This record gives sequence, structure tokens and C-alpha cells, in this order.
Amino acid sequence: MSKDLTGQRLGHYKIDGVLGRGGMSVMYRATDTRLGRKVALKVMGEHITGDAEFRERFVDEARNTSAIDHANIVPLYDFGEVDGMLYIAMRLVDGSDLATLIKDGPISPKRALELLSQVAEALDMLHERGLVHLDLKPANVLVTSRESVHEHVYLADFGLTRRGATGHRTASGDFLGSPTYAAPEHLRGEPVDGRTDQYALSCMLFACLTGRPPFQGQVQEVIQGHLGAEPPPATALVVLPGGIDEVLRGGMSKSPDKRFGNCKELVAAARAALGPAAGDTPPPSRQAAPVAPMAPVAPMSGPQPVQYGPPAPPGPPHGYRQYQQPPRPLPPPGNDPVRLRPPIPAGSTAFATKSGGSAKWIVPVLAGVALVVIVVIFVVMANSIGGSSGSGTESTTSETSPYNNNHLPTSVPTR
Repeated sequence: MSKDLTGQRLGHYKIDGVLGRGGMSVMYRATDTRLGRKVALKVMGEHITGDAEFRERFVDEARNTSAIDHANIVPLYDFGEVDGMLYIAMRLVDGSDLATLIKDGPISPKRALELLSQVAEALDMLHERGLVHLDLKPANVLVTSRESVHEHVYLADFGLTRRGATGHRTASGDFLGSPTYAAPEHLRGEPVDGRTDQYALSCMLFACLTGRPPFQGQVQEVIQGHLGAEPPPATALVVLPGGIDEVLRGGMSKSPDKRFGNCKELVAAARAALGPAAGDTPPPSRQAAPVAPMAPVAPMSGPQPVQYGPPAPPGPPHGYRQYQQPPRPLPPPGNDPVRLRPPIPAGSTAFATKSGGSAKWIVPVLAGVALVVIVVIFVVMANSIGGSSGSGTESTTSETSPYNNNHLPTSVPTR
């Protein structure tokens, strides 16, 4: 890569500082000393400029680009070569780029559609002229709000080529472009056309809605993903209508013939799929989808059913309850007493026992029976004694006794 040229001059351009660096070039903020205006000066890397085929392409594409006049394409002012270094001077846009806008997460679907619809307009115009961008990525989409009420997009940093040409590669086989957003035919060095840019635009739409490109990892993993893997569903990452997955799969189809007719059709299909979901707020992450709070439940009086199971996660604040009825109540652990139903009135058959309960009431019953027998005997004896004393005469008994009569008196004297 070329050394930092800050503070030096390149032809009639005074280089003021670095705007950004890429794999093929360095973008500088510079001053055109002839016209006194600020420009963005793209200086190609030395490892690229030594390739004769690339130098021929560079000159041809720069001439085609300078003739383009579109509201969403950065105007190209000048191009040339100084001391073996190739450069392009273009308009300096005061703003940010799409890569910066999505680096911390997705943007709102509405904003994504508004920005990418302008990109689609510019791309379709290029394709109608037989040109292909071939380096479409968020860093090359410049966004400014200083020129109009709404955000305005400029498509920049072209790797333009004519329709029917093959993907950008140097004579040594180096790939020229960004593999993160490159179409399969571009990566394989096959013929490219406007559908190649549409694939990259679909990847950018995926990144705007989810906050990440469709394929991640090391360079070879990303390339293999584009060549043979299906893109992950956007709805698995963020909360969006399911129809958007079909749109993204169509735009990122491995076969160019199965993609949309042009880039504007892709954006229109995405807008229709998102529908009312294309709001002003970024889509929430699927893992962080909010849980609706439980409705308040009035407190219940009396004993409540107790159920045992694994500890429940922390619930909503006090005053909110969540009830779950299992198929069967689980038995209580250990011997701890647990009331499983409300109290039952005394005398209910629910208190009856089948066995082992007689020990609690047989003693009082037997004691009562014994007391009644004693009282009856006492009354009989008292009546018998009272009858004998009331006659005033001797009496004998003819009853036989089981005892020996010789030892017992036969009469009771009275005085």
C-alpha cells in the first residue's frame, strides 16, 4: 500500500489528510490549487498500478464515469497519473457513509428503504449504460443531510467495468473488490452485469435490517458462504415480517437468472414485504423480544393449592401472579404438612377412616358402659335392702347358694 501522502502535493492537488483506507486505495481530503475547491482524492495502491491490465481498465472506466450525470452518483472531476500513481478527484461529500450508520446495529426499515432506493436508482442508470459498479458496499454509499431536507445518497468509489466483462482480477489473480458483498459470479471471475450489483445491494439491505452482513468469519469462510450457502433468514435475527426473507433470497440467488429484473424491483419487493413494519425505529433483536406483562390478579382468601416443582424464575412485581395448572399435583416433599384443599365441616364423611382409628374413641365408650353398669347394680341393691327392712318379721330364704350353707346364718334377728 502507498505511504501516507498527507502534507504533500500530487500534481496540482495539495493533500490535507486521510479520509479512509481500502484494500486497493487510500481516500484523501485534498485541495485543488487551480480552482481553490475541496475534493476527495482517491489514490490507487502501488501493488495495483503495476498491473498493465488494471491500468488499462482504470483509464477506460474513469472516462466513462466522468460522463455520468446523476443526482445519486458522486461527480468525477479529474483523473490521471503522477509519478506512477493513479488518482481520481471527485466531489467531497460532507456527511457520513452507510457503514458508519449500521456499525452499532440495524437502522429502521423505513430509513433503509429510503437510502437504498436512491442507490437502486443510480445503479439501474449505470446498468442501462452497460456499466457495473462491482464494488458496492456500505462504505461506498455516502449519506449527507446538508444538501436537502431529507438524507441524500451519493454512490462513490467505482470499480466500473463494461457489461460482459469478467469480475475484477489482476493478472496475478488478486480479487479487486469487497468479498463481503460480492456475488458468486464475481468471485469466480465469470461474466458480470447489473444483476451482480443487485446481489451486493441485497446483501446491503440484509445488513441494514439486521446490523450485520449475511456471511461472517474469515475471508475464505465469507467467500464459501457466497458461493454455496443459503443466506441466514433475517427474521431469525430481528423481528420482521417473514416475507422479507423471500425477497432477500431472491436478490441473493446463486443464479443471476433467478434474481429480480433490476435493483428498483428489489427495493419495491422489500417495501411490499415489510409493509407497516417499515417504521421509524430499528427492528428489535429476536433474542431480546419483549415479554408482555401479566394482568393483575385479585388476592384470593383462604388456603390456596400448593404445587411443588423446580424453582420458578423471578416473576413480575408484587401484585402480579402467574398460575400454571399441571396435569397432576405433585406430592409434597418430605413430611411437611401441606393443606391441599379448604377446610371441611365437622361431621362430613371426609373424616371417616377405614382402619386404625378405633383407638381414639373405644376407651371413653367402655368407661361410659362400665359407669352405667355400676349405677344399675347400685340401684338394684338399694331396692332389695329397702324391701327386707320394711316387713318387720323374720325371713328365710329357699334359694340355694353356691356357697356352703353351714357357715352362713339362716335368719337375721330383729329387735
